[in-house]
Amino acid sequence: MDPLRRKLVGLAAMTPVAGALLPDKALAATGADAASVAARENIRQRYFPDVILRNQDNKKFHFYDELLKDKVVTINFFFAKCEDICPLVTSNLVKVQKLLGNRVGREIFMNSISLRPEQDTPAALTAFAKMHHAGPGWNFLTGKPADIELLRRSLGFTNPDLRLDKDVNQHIGNDRYGNERLMLWAACPGMADARFIAESISWVIRRD
Repeated sequence: MDPLRRKLVGLAAMTPVAGALLPDKALAATGADAASVAARENIRQRYFPDVILRNQDNKKFHFYDELLKDKVVTINFFFAKCEDICPLVTSNLVKVQKLLGNRVGREIFMNSISLRPEQDTPAALTAFAKMHHAGPGWNFLTGKPADIELLRRSLGFTNPDLRLDKDVNQHIGNDRYGNERLMLWAACPGMADARFIAESISWVIRRD
């Protein structure tokens, strides 16, 4: 199991404290709700800093409140002038987007975050998105360097080899996906078979 998912599952198992005067059934329901709220808040505080980002249309977003909260999302890191894994992963995710069809932008929201925000202006991100034929429902995001680094570390896109972790050209080419409301999170290699990625993303869309 992915290390971040293992931590999130652990958080979801927190035991609630409920009032002693409620009937048994109401107590059970209230306790379950309290546990869910507490777990979700712990996850938000630990993994999802609400930093401000801008997309390829120069539209401003709060990362958690506007891009993640209550949504099914994908998240990966890249930079526009990469000559190694970034173009390959992006092209593969374009295939994923096509497989998911019009669910992207309605049920699923894709997010690619620049590792070189100083260079990747909204205009540069627009050019990159057009070059790869990315469709609607996919944000290419930039922001303050310190905020981007905080996101990268908080979301677990790090290399255990500290020397490699400092080299942006050696960044982790994973794609993280999840259902924020239901606290379901996982990750897969960005170069995995597009059909597998699309199916895996579909797994976290659960109907209550």
